[in-house]
Amino acid sequence: MSLLEVSGLSVHAGARALVRDVSFTLAPGERLGVIGESGSGKSVTSLAALGLLPDALSASGSIRLDGHEIVGRPDAALRPLRGPVAQIVFQEPLTALDPLMRVGRQIAEPLTRHRGLRGSALRAGVAAALADVALPDERIARAFPYELSGGQRQRVAIAIALAARPRLLIADEPTTALDVTVQDGVLSLLERLVAERDMGLLFISHDLAVVARMVERIIVMQDGVVVEEGPVMQIVREPRHPYTRTLVDSARALDAALDADPRAGGTR
Repeated sequence: MSLLEVSGLSVHAGARALVRDVSFTLAPGERLGVIGESGSGKSVTSLAALGLLPDALSASGSIRLDGHEIVGRPDAALRPLRGPVAQIVFQEPLTALDPLMRVGRQIAEPLTRHRGLRGSALRAGVAAALADVALPDERIARAFPYELSGGQRQRVAIAIALAARPRLLIADEPTTALDVTVQDGVLSLLERLVAERDMGLLFISHDLAVVARMVERIIVMQDGVVVEEGPVMQIVREPRHPYTRTLVDSARALDAALDADPRAGGTR
């Protein structure tokens, strides 16, 4: 059975269609990328997968998460799935984290709710969650989000998302707000944790190079529609849709410009 099965998904804001007839599946342990420019519908699709669409948006079609229908279900019925089954990491951790709550307490919440940890076991669980994301300094747990760097905040957000040991991690542009060096560290961290825990990964980005690094299969979205999908290497080497060819050509042009730039050392 698929871990995530999306069939004929459409999302509307009033009369305007943001996503139209999107279908795909993600198997347990599989890594799937969704790529497209801003406004392509990729983030809306990821929110719909967890039943997190804002009230102004309406969804139709079917989304089955671990066999449970998401579309049309009340929020209370979906909360038990968010954590043990699937969790999401957002683009900007400073807005995703509670600015008035210390980091340790924010990590402790899913550990208590989903794993029943209390007392010394809870403190050990928080420390282990931070160590998993390469933040072993105990001072991190006592800090507020604004006291941390962008890379540290994103690692904390990942620790919170993974605290309940989800089978599926949805990463929605998780490194866009970070500089290149920090971005590489966060991507390496995600690669390691997904592999170690054999999680499914739904990775959303506008950056073809990042997506190709992280996943095995790609879905390309344009104007709310899936225009192409297939294995990463097939898409990169033989893009069929004109929009996909534009993405691939742009990525190659950027690589060529960097290779030719003497400030980049001539070659990479």
